[in-house]
Amino acid sequence: MEPTLPQRLYLLSYDTGKNRFDPVSTAYRGHLLRAAALTELILGGLLRARDGRAERDTARTPEDPFLAEVLDGLSPHEPGHWINAVPDREWKAERAVREQLVANGSITVDRGRVLGLFPTLDVTLEHPGEVRRLRERVHEAVRTEHTVATAPAEDVALAAIAADGDVWTVFTPQERHEYRAGFKAVHERFGVEVPGMRTAILAAVANRRAGTA
Repeated sequence: MEPTLPQRLYLLSYDTGKNRFDPVSTAYRGHLLRAAALTELILGGLLRARDGRAERDTARTPEDPFLAEVLDGLSPHEPGHWINAVPDREWKAERAVREQLVANGSITVDRGRVLGLFPTLDVTLEHPGEVRRLRERVHEAVRTEHTVATAPAEDVALAAIAADGDVWTVFTPQERHEYRAGFKAVHERFGVEVPGMRTAILAAVANRRAGTA
């Protein structure tokens, strides 16, 4: 089964060269995973985006447990705003996605303690080549305005979320400068397909950096 958008974003956040996670986006990774989940629900038709708010399709439930949990957090009676939906229960997101990836054999996790007191968690990719190919595919999507227009919606969404979330393992600052024309097209397409999500992501990142969320 193809990994979900949150699972792909989690894997892309891992530096296959240094065998560690991107340190820049660590503080708000849960927000980005929730944004990826909400985006997948939009692209899959389980949510409708209108004026920066999300309306649920109450007739369907996703098979993936994390997507179902994110969807369940939205009211079935009134639209919810992305700015509230992205940070909602974000502290649970990384663990939930990580456990899914352990279960499907994508990663292994070793737990220990430093000095016998402080818990540690070491993640190892089981298929680093697949992650590198995924990163190349997302890179290819943003190389030019033409590739953005023809790329799968999920690849464009991953590019948009990773760029706005400063996930350096996906795009370094230099690459974001190099592909600036492509990123302009990425944000335009993402804004059409998932209206209001970019504003919510940027707000979540800014608030966490300021220590207010």
